[in-house]
Amino acid sequence: MSIQSTSAGTSAIDAAMLDLFAREVAKYPADQAQSAVMACLTIVQKAHGYVSLESEKVIADYLGMPQIAVHEVTTFYNMYNQHPVGRFKLNVCTNLPCQLRDGATALAHLEKKLGIKMGDTTQDGMFTLQQSECLGACADSPVMLVNDRTMCSFMSNEKLDQLIDGLRTASTGEAH
Repeated sequence: MSIQSTSAGTSAIDAAMLDLFAREVAKYPADQAQSAVMACLTIVQKAHGYVSLESEKVIADYLGMPQIAVHEVTTFYNMYNQHPVGRFKLNVCTNLPCQLRDGATALAHLEKKLGIKMGDTTQDGMFTLQQSECLGACADSPVMLVNDRTMCSFMSNEKLDQLIDGLRTASTGEAH
């Protein structure tokens, strides 16, 4: 079983990935293969950087579940990208507590600094700006999450500038 993405180049699910799916499914009783859906989505995301609709179909077929059920999981969690994203994915909390503590200001500042709107990726492919409903750190707002791993708290415009400039510098340094 293999697929090709028609949108952003090749994103085949090959035999090696199917072997990884099988390892995850084996962790559950035979009649509960669907429990491995998040693990399978993570395998695809790690390999390709995002989960395409075609990949969701393969996962659904593999796990014996409706494709819409896989899509519901993909779209529910911020950690699954539904299209290619920049090298740095910036998730800004837009929930009410963050908004009341300058979350809207932080978001507007990032949009201006990066020259993009929420949901877009910079032309150089370095940054994608996304929203998060809640990052669970209301007392530290405004907050953001970088690449689904690094929480940044109390993000004033100055701290946002330092973060963006630091990520750019680190990326440029790695390229040389």
